[in-house]
Amino acid sequence: MAREYYGQQLKELKNRMLLLGSMIEGVIEDTVRALVSQDIEKAKEIAAGDDKVDKLVRQIEEQCYSLLLRQQPVARDLREVSAALKMITDMERIGDHGTDISELIILMSENPYPEEIGMIEEMSKEAMIMLMEAVDAFAQADAGKAEAVIGKDDIVDALFLKVKDSIALSLKTSETDAKQELDLLMAAKYFERIGDHATNIAEWVIFGITGELPKD
Repeated sequence: MAREYYGQQLKELKNRMLLLGSMIEGVIEDTVRALVSQDIEKAKEIAAGDDKVDKLVRQIEEQCYSLLLRQQPVARDLREVSAALKMITDMERIGDHGTDISELIILMSENPYPEEIGMIEEMSKEAMIMLMEAVDAFAQADAGKAEAVIGKDDIVDALFLKVKDSIALSLKTSETDAKQELDLLMAAKYFERIGDHATNIAEWVIFGITGELPKD
């Protein structure tokens, strides 16, 4: 009977994790759209909605600690709950970065974007794909899909370097709006971090399934 109850709790935990994953996917998708279109109202809405993500993260944390402290999990269950705790930390940080980017959108609202916005849009979409596929890997308990997410981090990193080099060149060679360029570079940095957090999620998915973290 205790084992059946524990199984139900694990199922509820997974459902909450998937809800959190869906929420942060929505945040980043909205953030990308707001950035590209300079949608200030949407940016303000994203910044104001961060508490919803934080509240769900706290609920999942409490459930994880309850499962660890009040129950007696077998090794696989212990691994899955521990991995969930690690994953929600990265998910929360992704939500925070959505808020960070939204605040930058508001700061950049009065002037047109530099030409690097096209590269940042491409980069943001790659980071978004990584996030969605990491959440899918968790939902499907698919280690192979998680491995594929990890492999895509180099794409986002390479795009960030391309953006950084382009902005550095613009600042040196043209009469550009330095503040706008630097704010845009910061937005790109946040998308790079989102890719890093998606990688971390994928690694913890693999740990939850196999008991081993991928080697660098």
